[in-house]
Amino acid sequence: MDNLLDKSTKTRQVALQSLRLAFSSKTLSEFLLERRLTITDSLEKCLKKGKGEEQALAGTVLTLLCLQMGSGPEGEEVFRSLKPLLISILTDSTASPSARQSCAMALGMCCYIAAADLEDVILCLSCLEGVFSPPSAGEGGSAPTQHGPLHCSALQSWSLLLTICPPSHIKSVLDNRWLKLPPLLSSSSVMLRILAGETIALVFELAHDMEEDLCHQDTEFLHAQLKVLATESNKYRAKMDRRKQRSIFRDILRFIESGEYQEETIRFGLECMYLDSWARQRTYQAFKENNELLREIFGLGPPLVLDTAALKASKVSRFEKHLYNSAAFKARTKARSRVRDKRVDVL
Repeated sequence: MDNLLDKSTKTRQVALQSLRLAFSSKTLSEFLLERRLTITDSLEKCLKKGKGEEQALAGTVLTLLCLQMGSGPEGEEVFRSLKPLLISILTDSTASPSARQSCAMALGMCCYIAAADLEDVILCLSCLEGVFSPPSAGEGGSAPTQHGPLHCSALQSWSLLLTICPPSHIKSVLDNRWLKLPPLLSSSSVMLRILAGETIALVFELAHDMEEDLCHQDTEFLHAQLKVLATESNKYRAKMDRRKQRSIFRDILRFIESGEYQEETIRFGLECMYLDSWARQRTYQAFKENNELLREIFGLGPPLVLDTAALKASKVSRFEKHLYNSAAFKARTKARSRVRDKRVDVL
């Protein structure tokens, strides 16, 4: 923490890297509570006077600091003091793309955790929207091709904040502003295409929850776009990218056409949680690295504490695992054999 004020840029960057590692691997809430003003001032100096990598690291450390502080008044204080600086760097087109990307993530996650006023949420949404959808990229416009990671981070943060917006603001998004999303489906970045598709699904979900009709003057064209992305087999795209894109867009298309969400089960230890909506999925993706905050957001309560006997009873023996794996292997083999037989018949 002392080295954050060092005159050497390299020393400050090493200090930020160390703090990033410490904040992401340990729970230090009580330790940081007494030192939050000092470290906030130091991060402010790094964001103001630093360049490029130093600003990017400072934005990441700020996000982790807010995660450590949580949604109480301390976290709110940290966010309120550095919000103007984050917005300034994010909206500065001459700033380093990596610094702007880090500030986009920090603005979205810190606002989600610590914003006390609706005005803060709406302001952050507006700034983020201006990044991934500049005026020239309206409906029918060309998707941004430069700084792909920056646009991805801005869209991730925007969709995260959309999940906590009140109905009145969501209504304005449903009326016209969501139309800035379909052009992003044509982006050269596979990650931006996927995020745009997931965000469109989220908007449709929010409209359904509010019993609103989502009007689009060219709905058939949007469905056609989604179908192309769900079946795309162009060789000039990487094989892994094609596979991931097809899988996700099949889920997106199924949801938009039938309202059916592909539920996902997340298991950790003896517990599990269910992602049964695009809103929950987006929130999980944002905070999955922070166990305590994730438990609070999803209402999981304190971790299960079991005695030795209960733990032993819950464990599966090596022999039982072997039997299960053998049965699963046989079932897969039979299923594949049937498929192969069908292919031979067709040939």
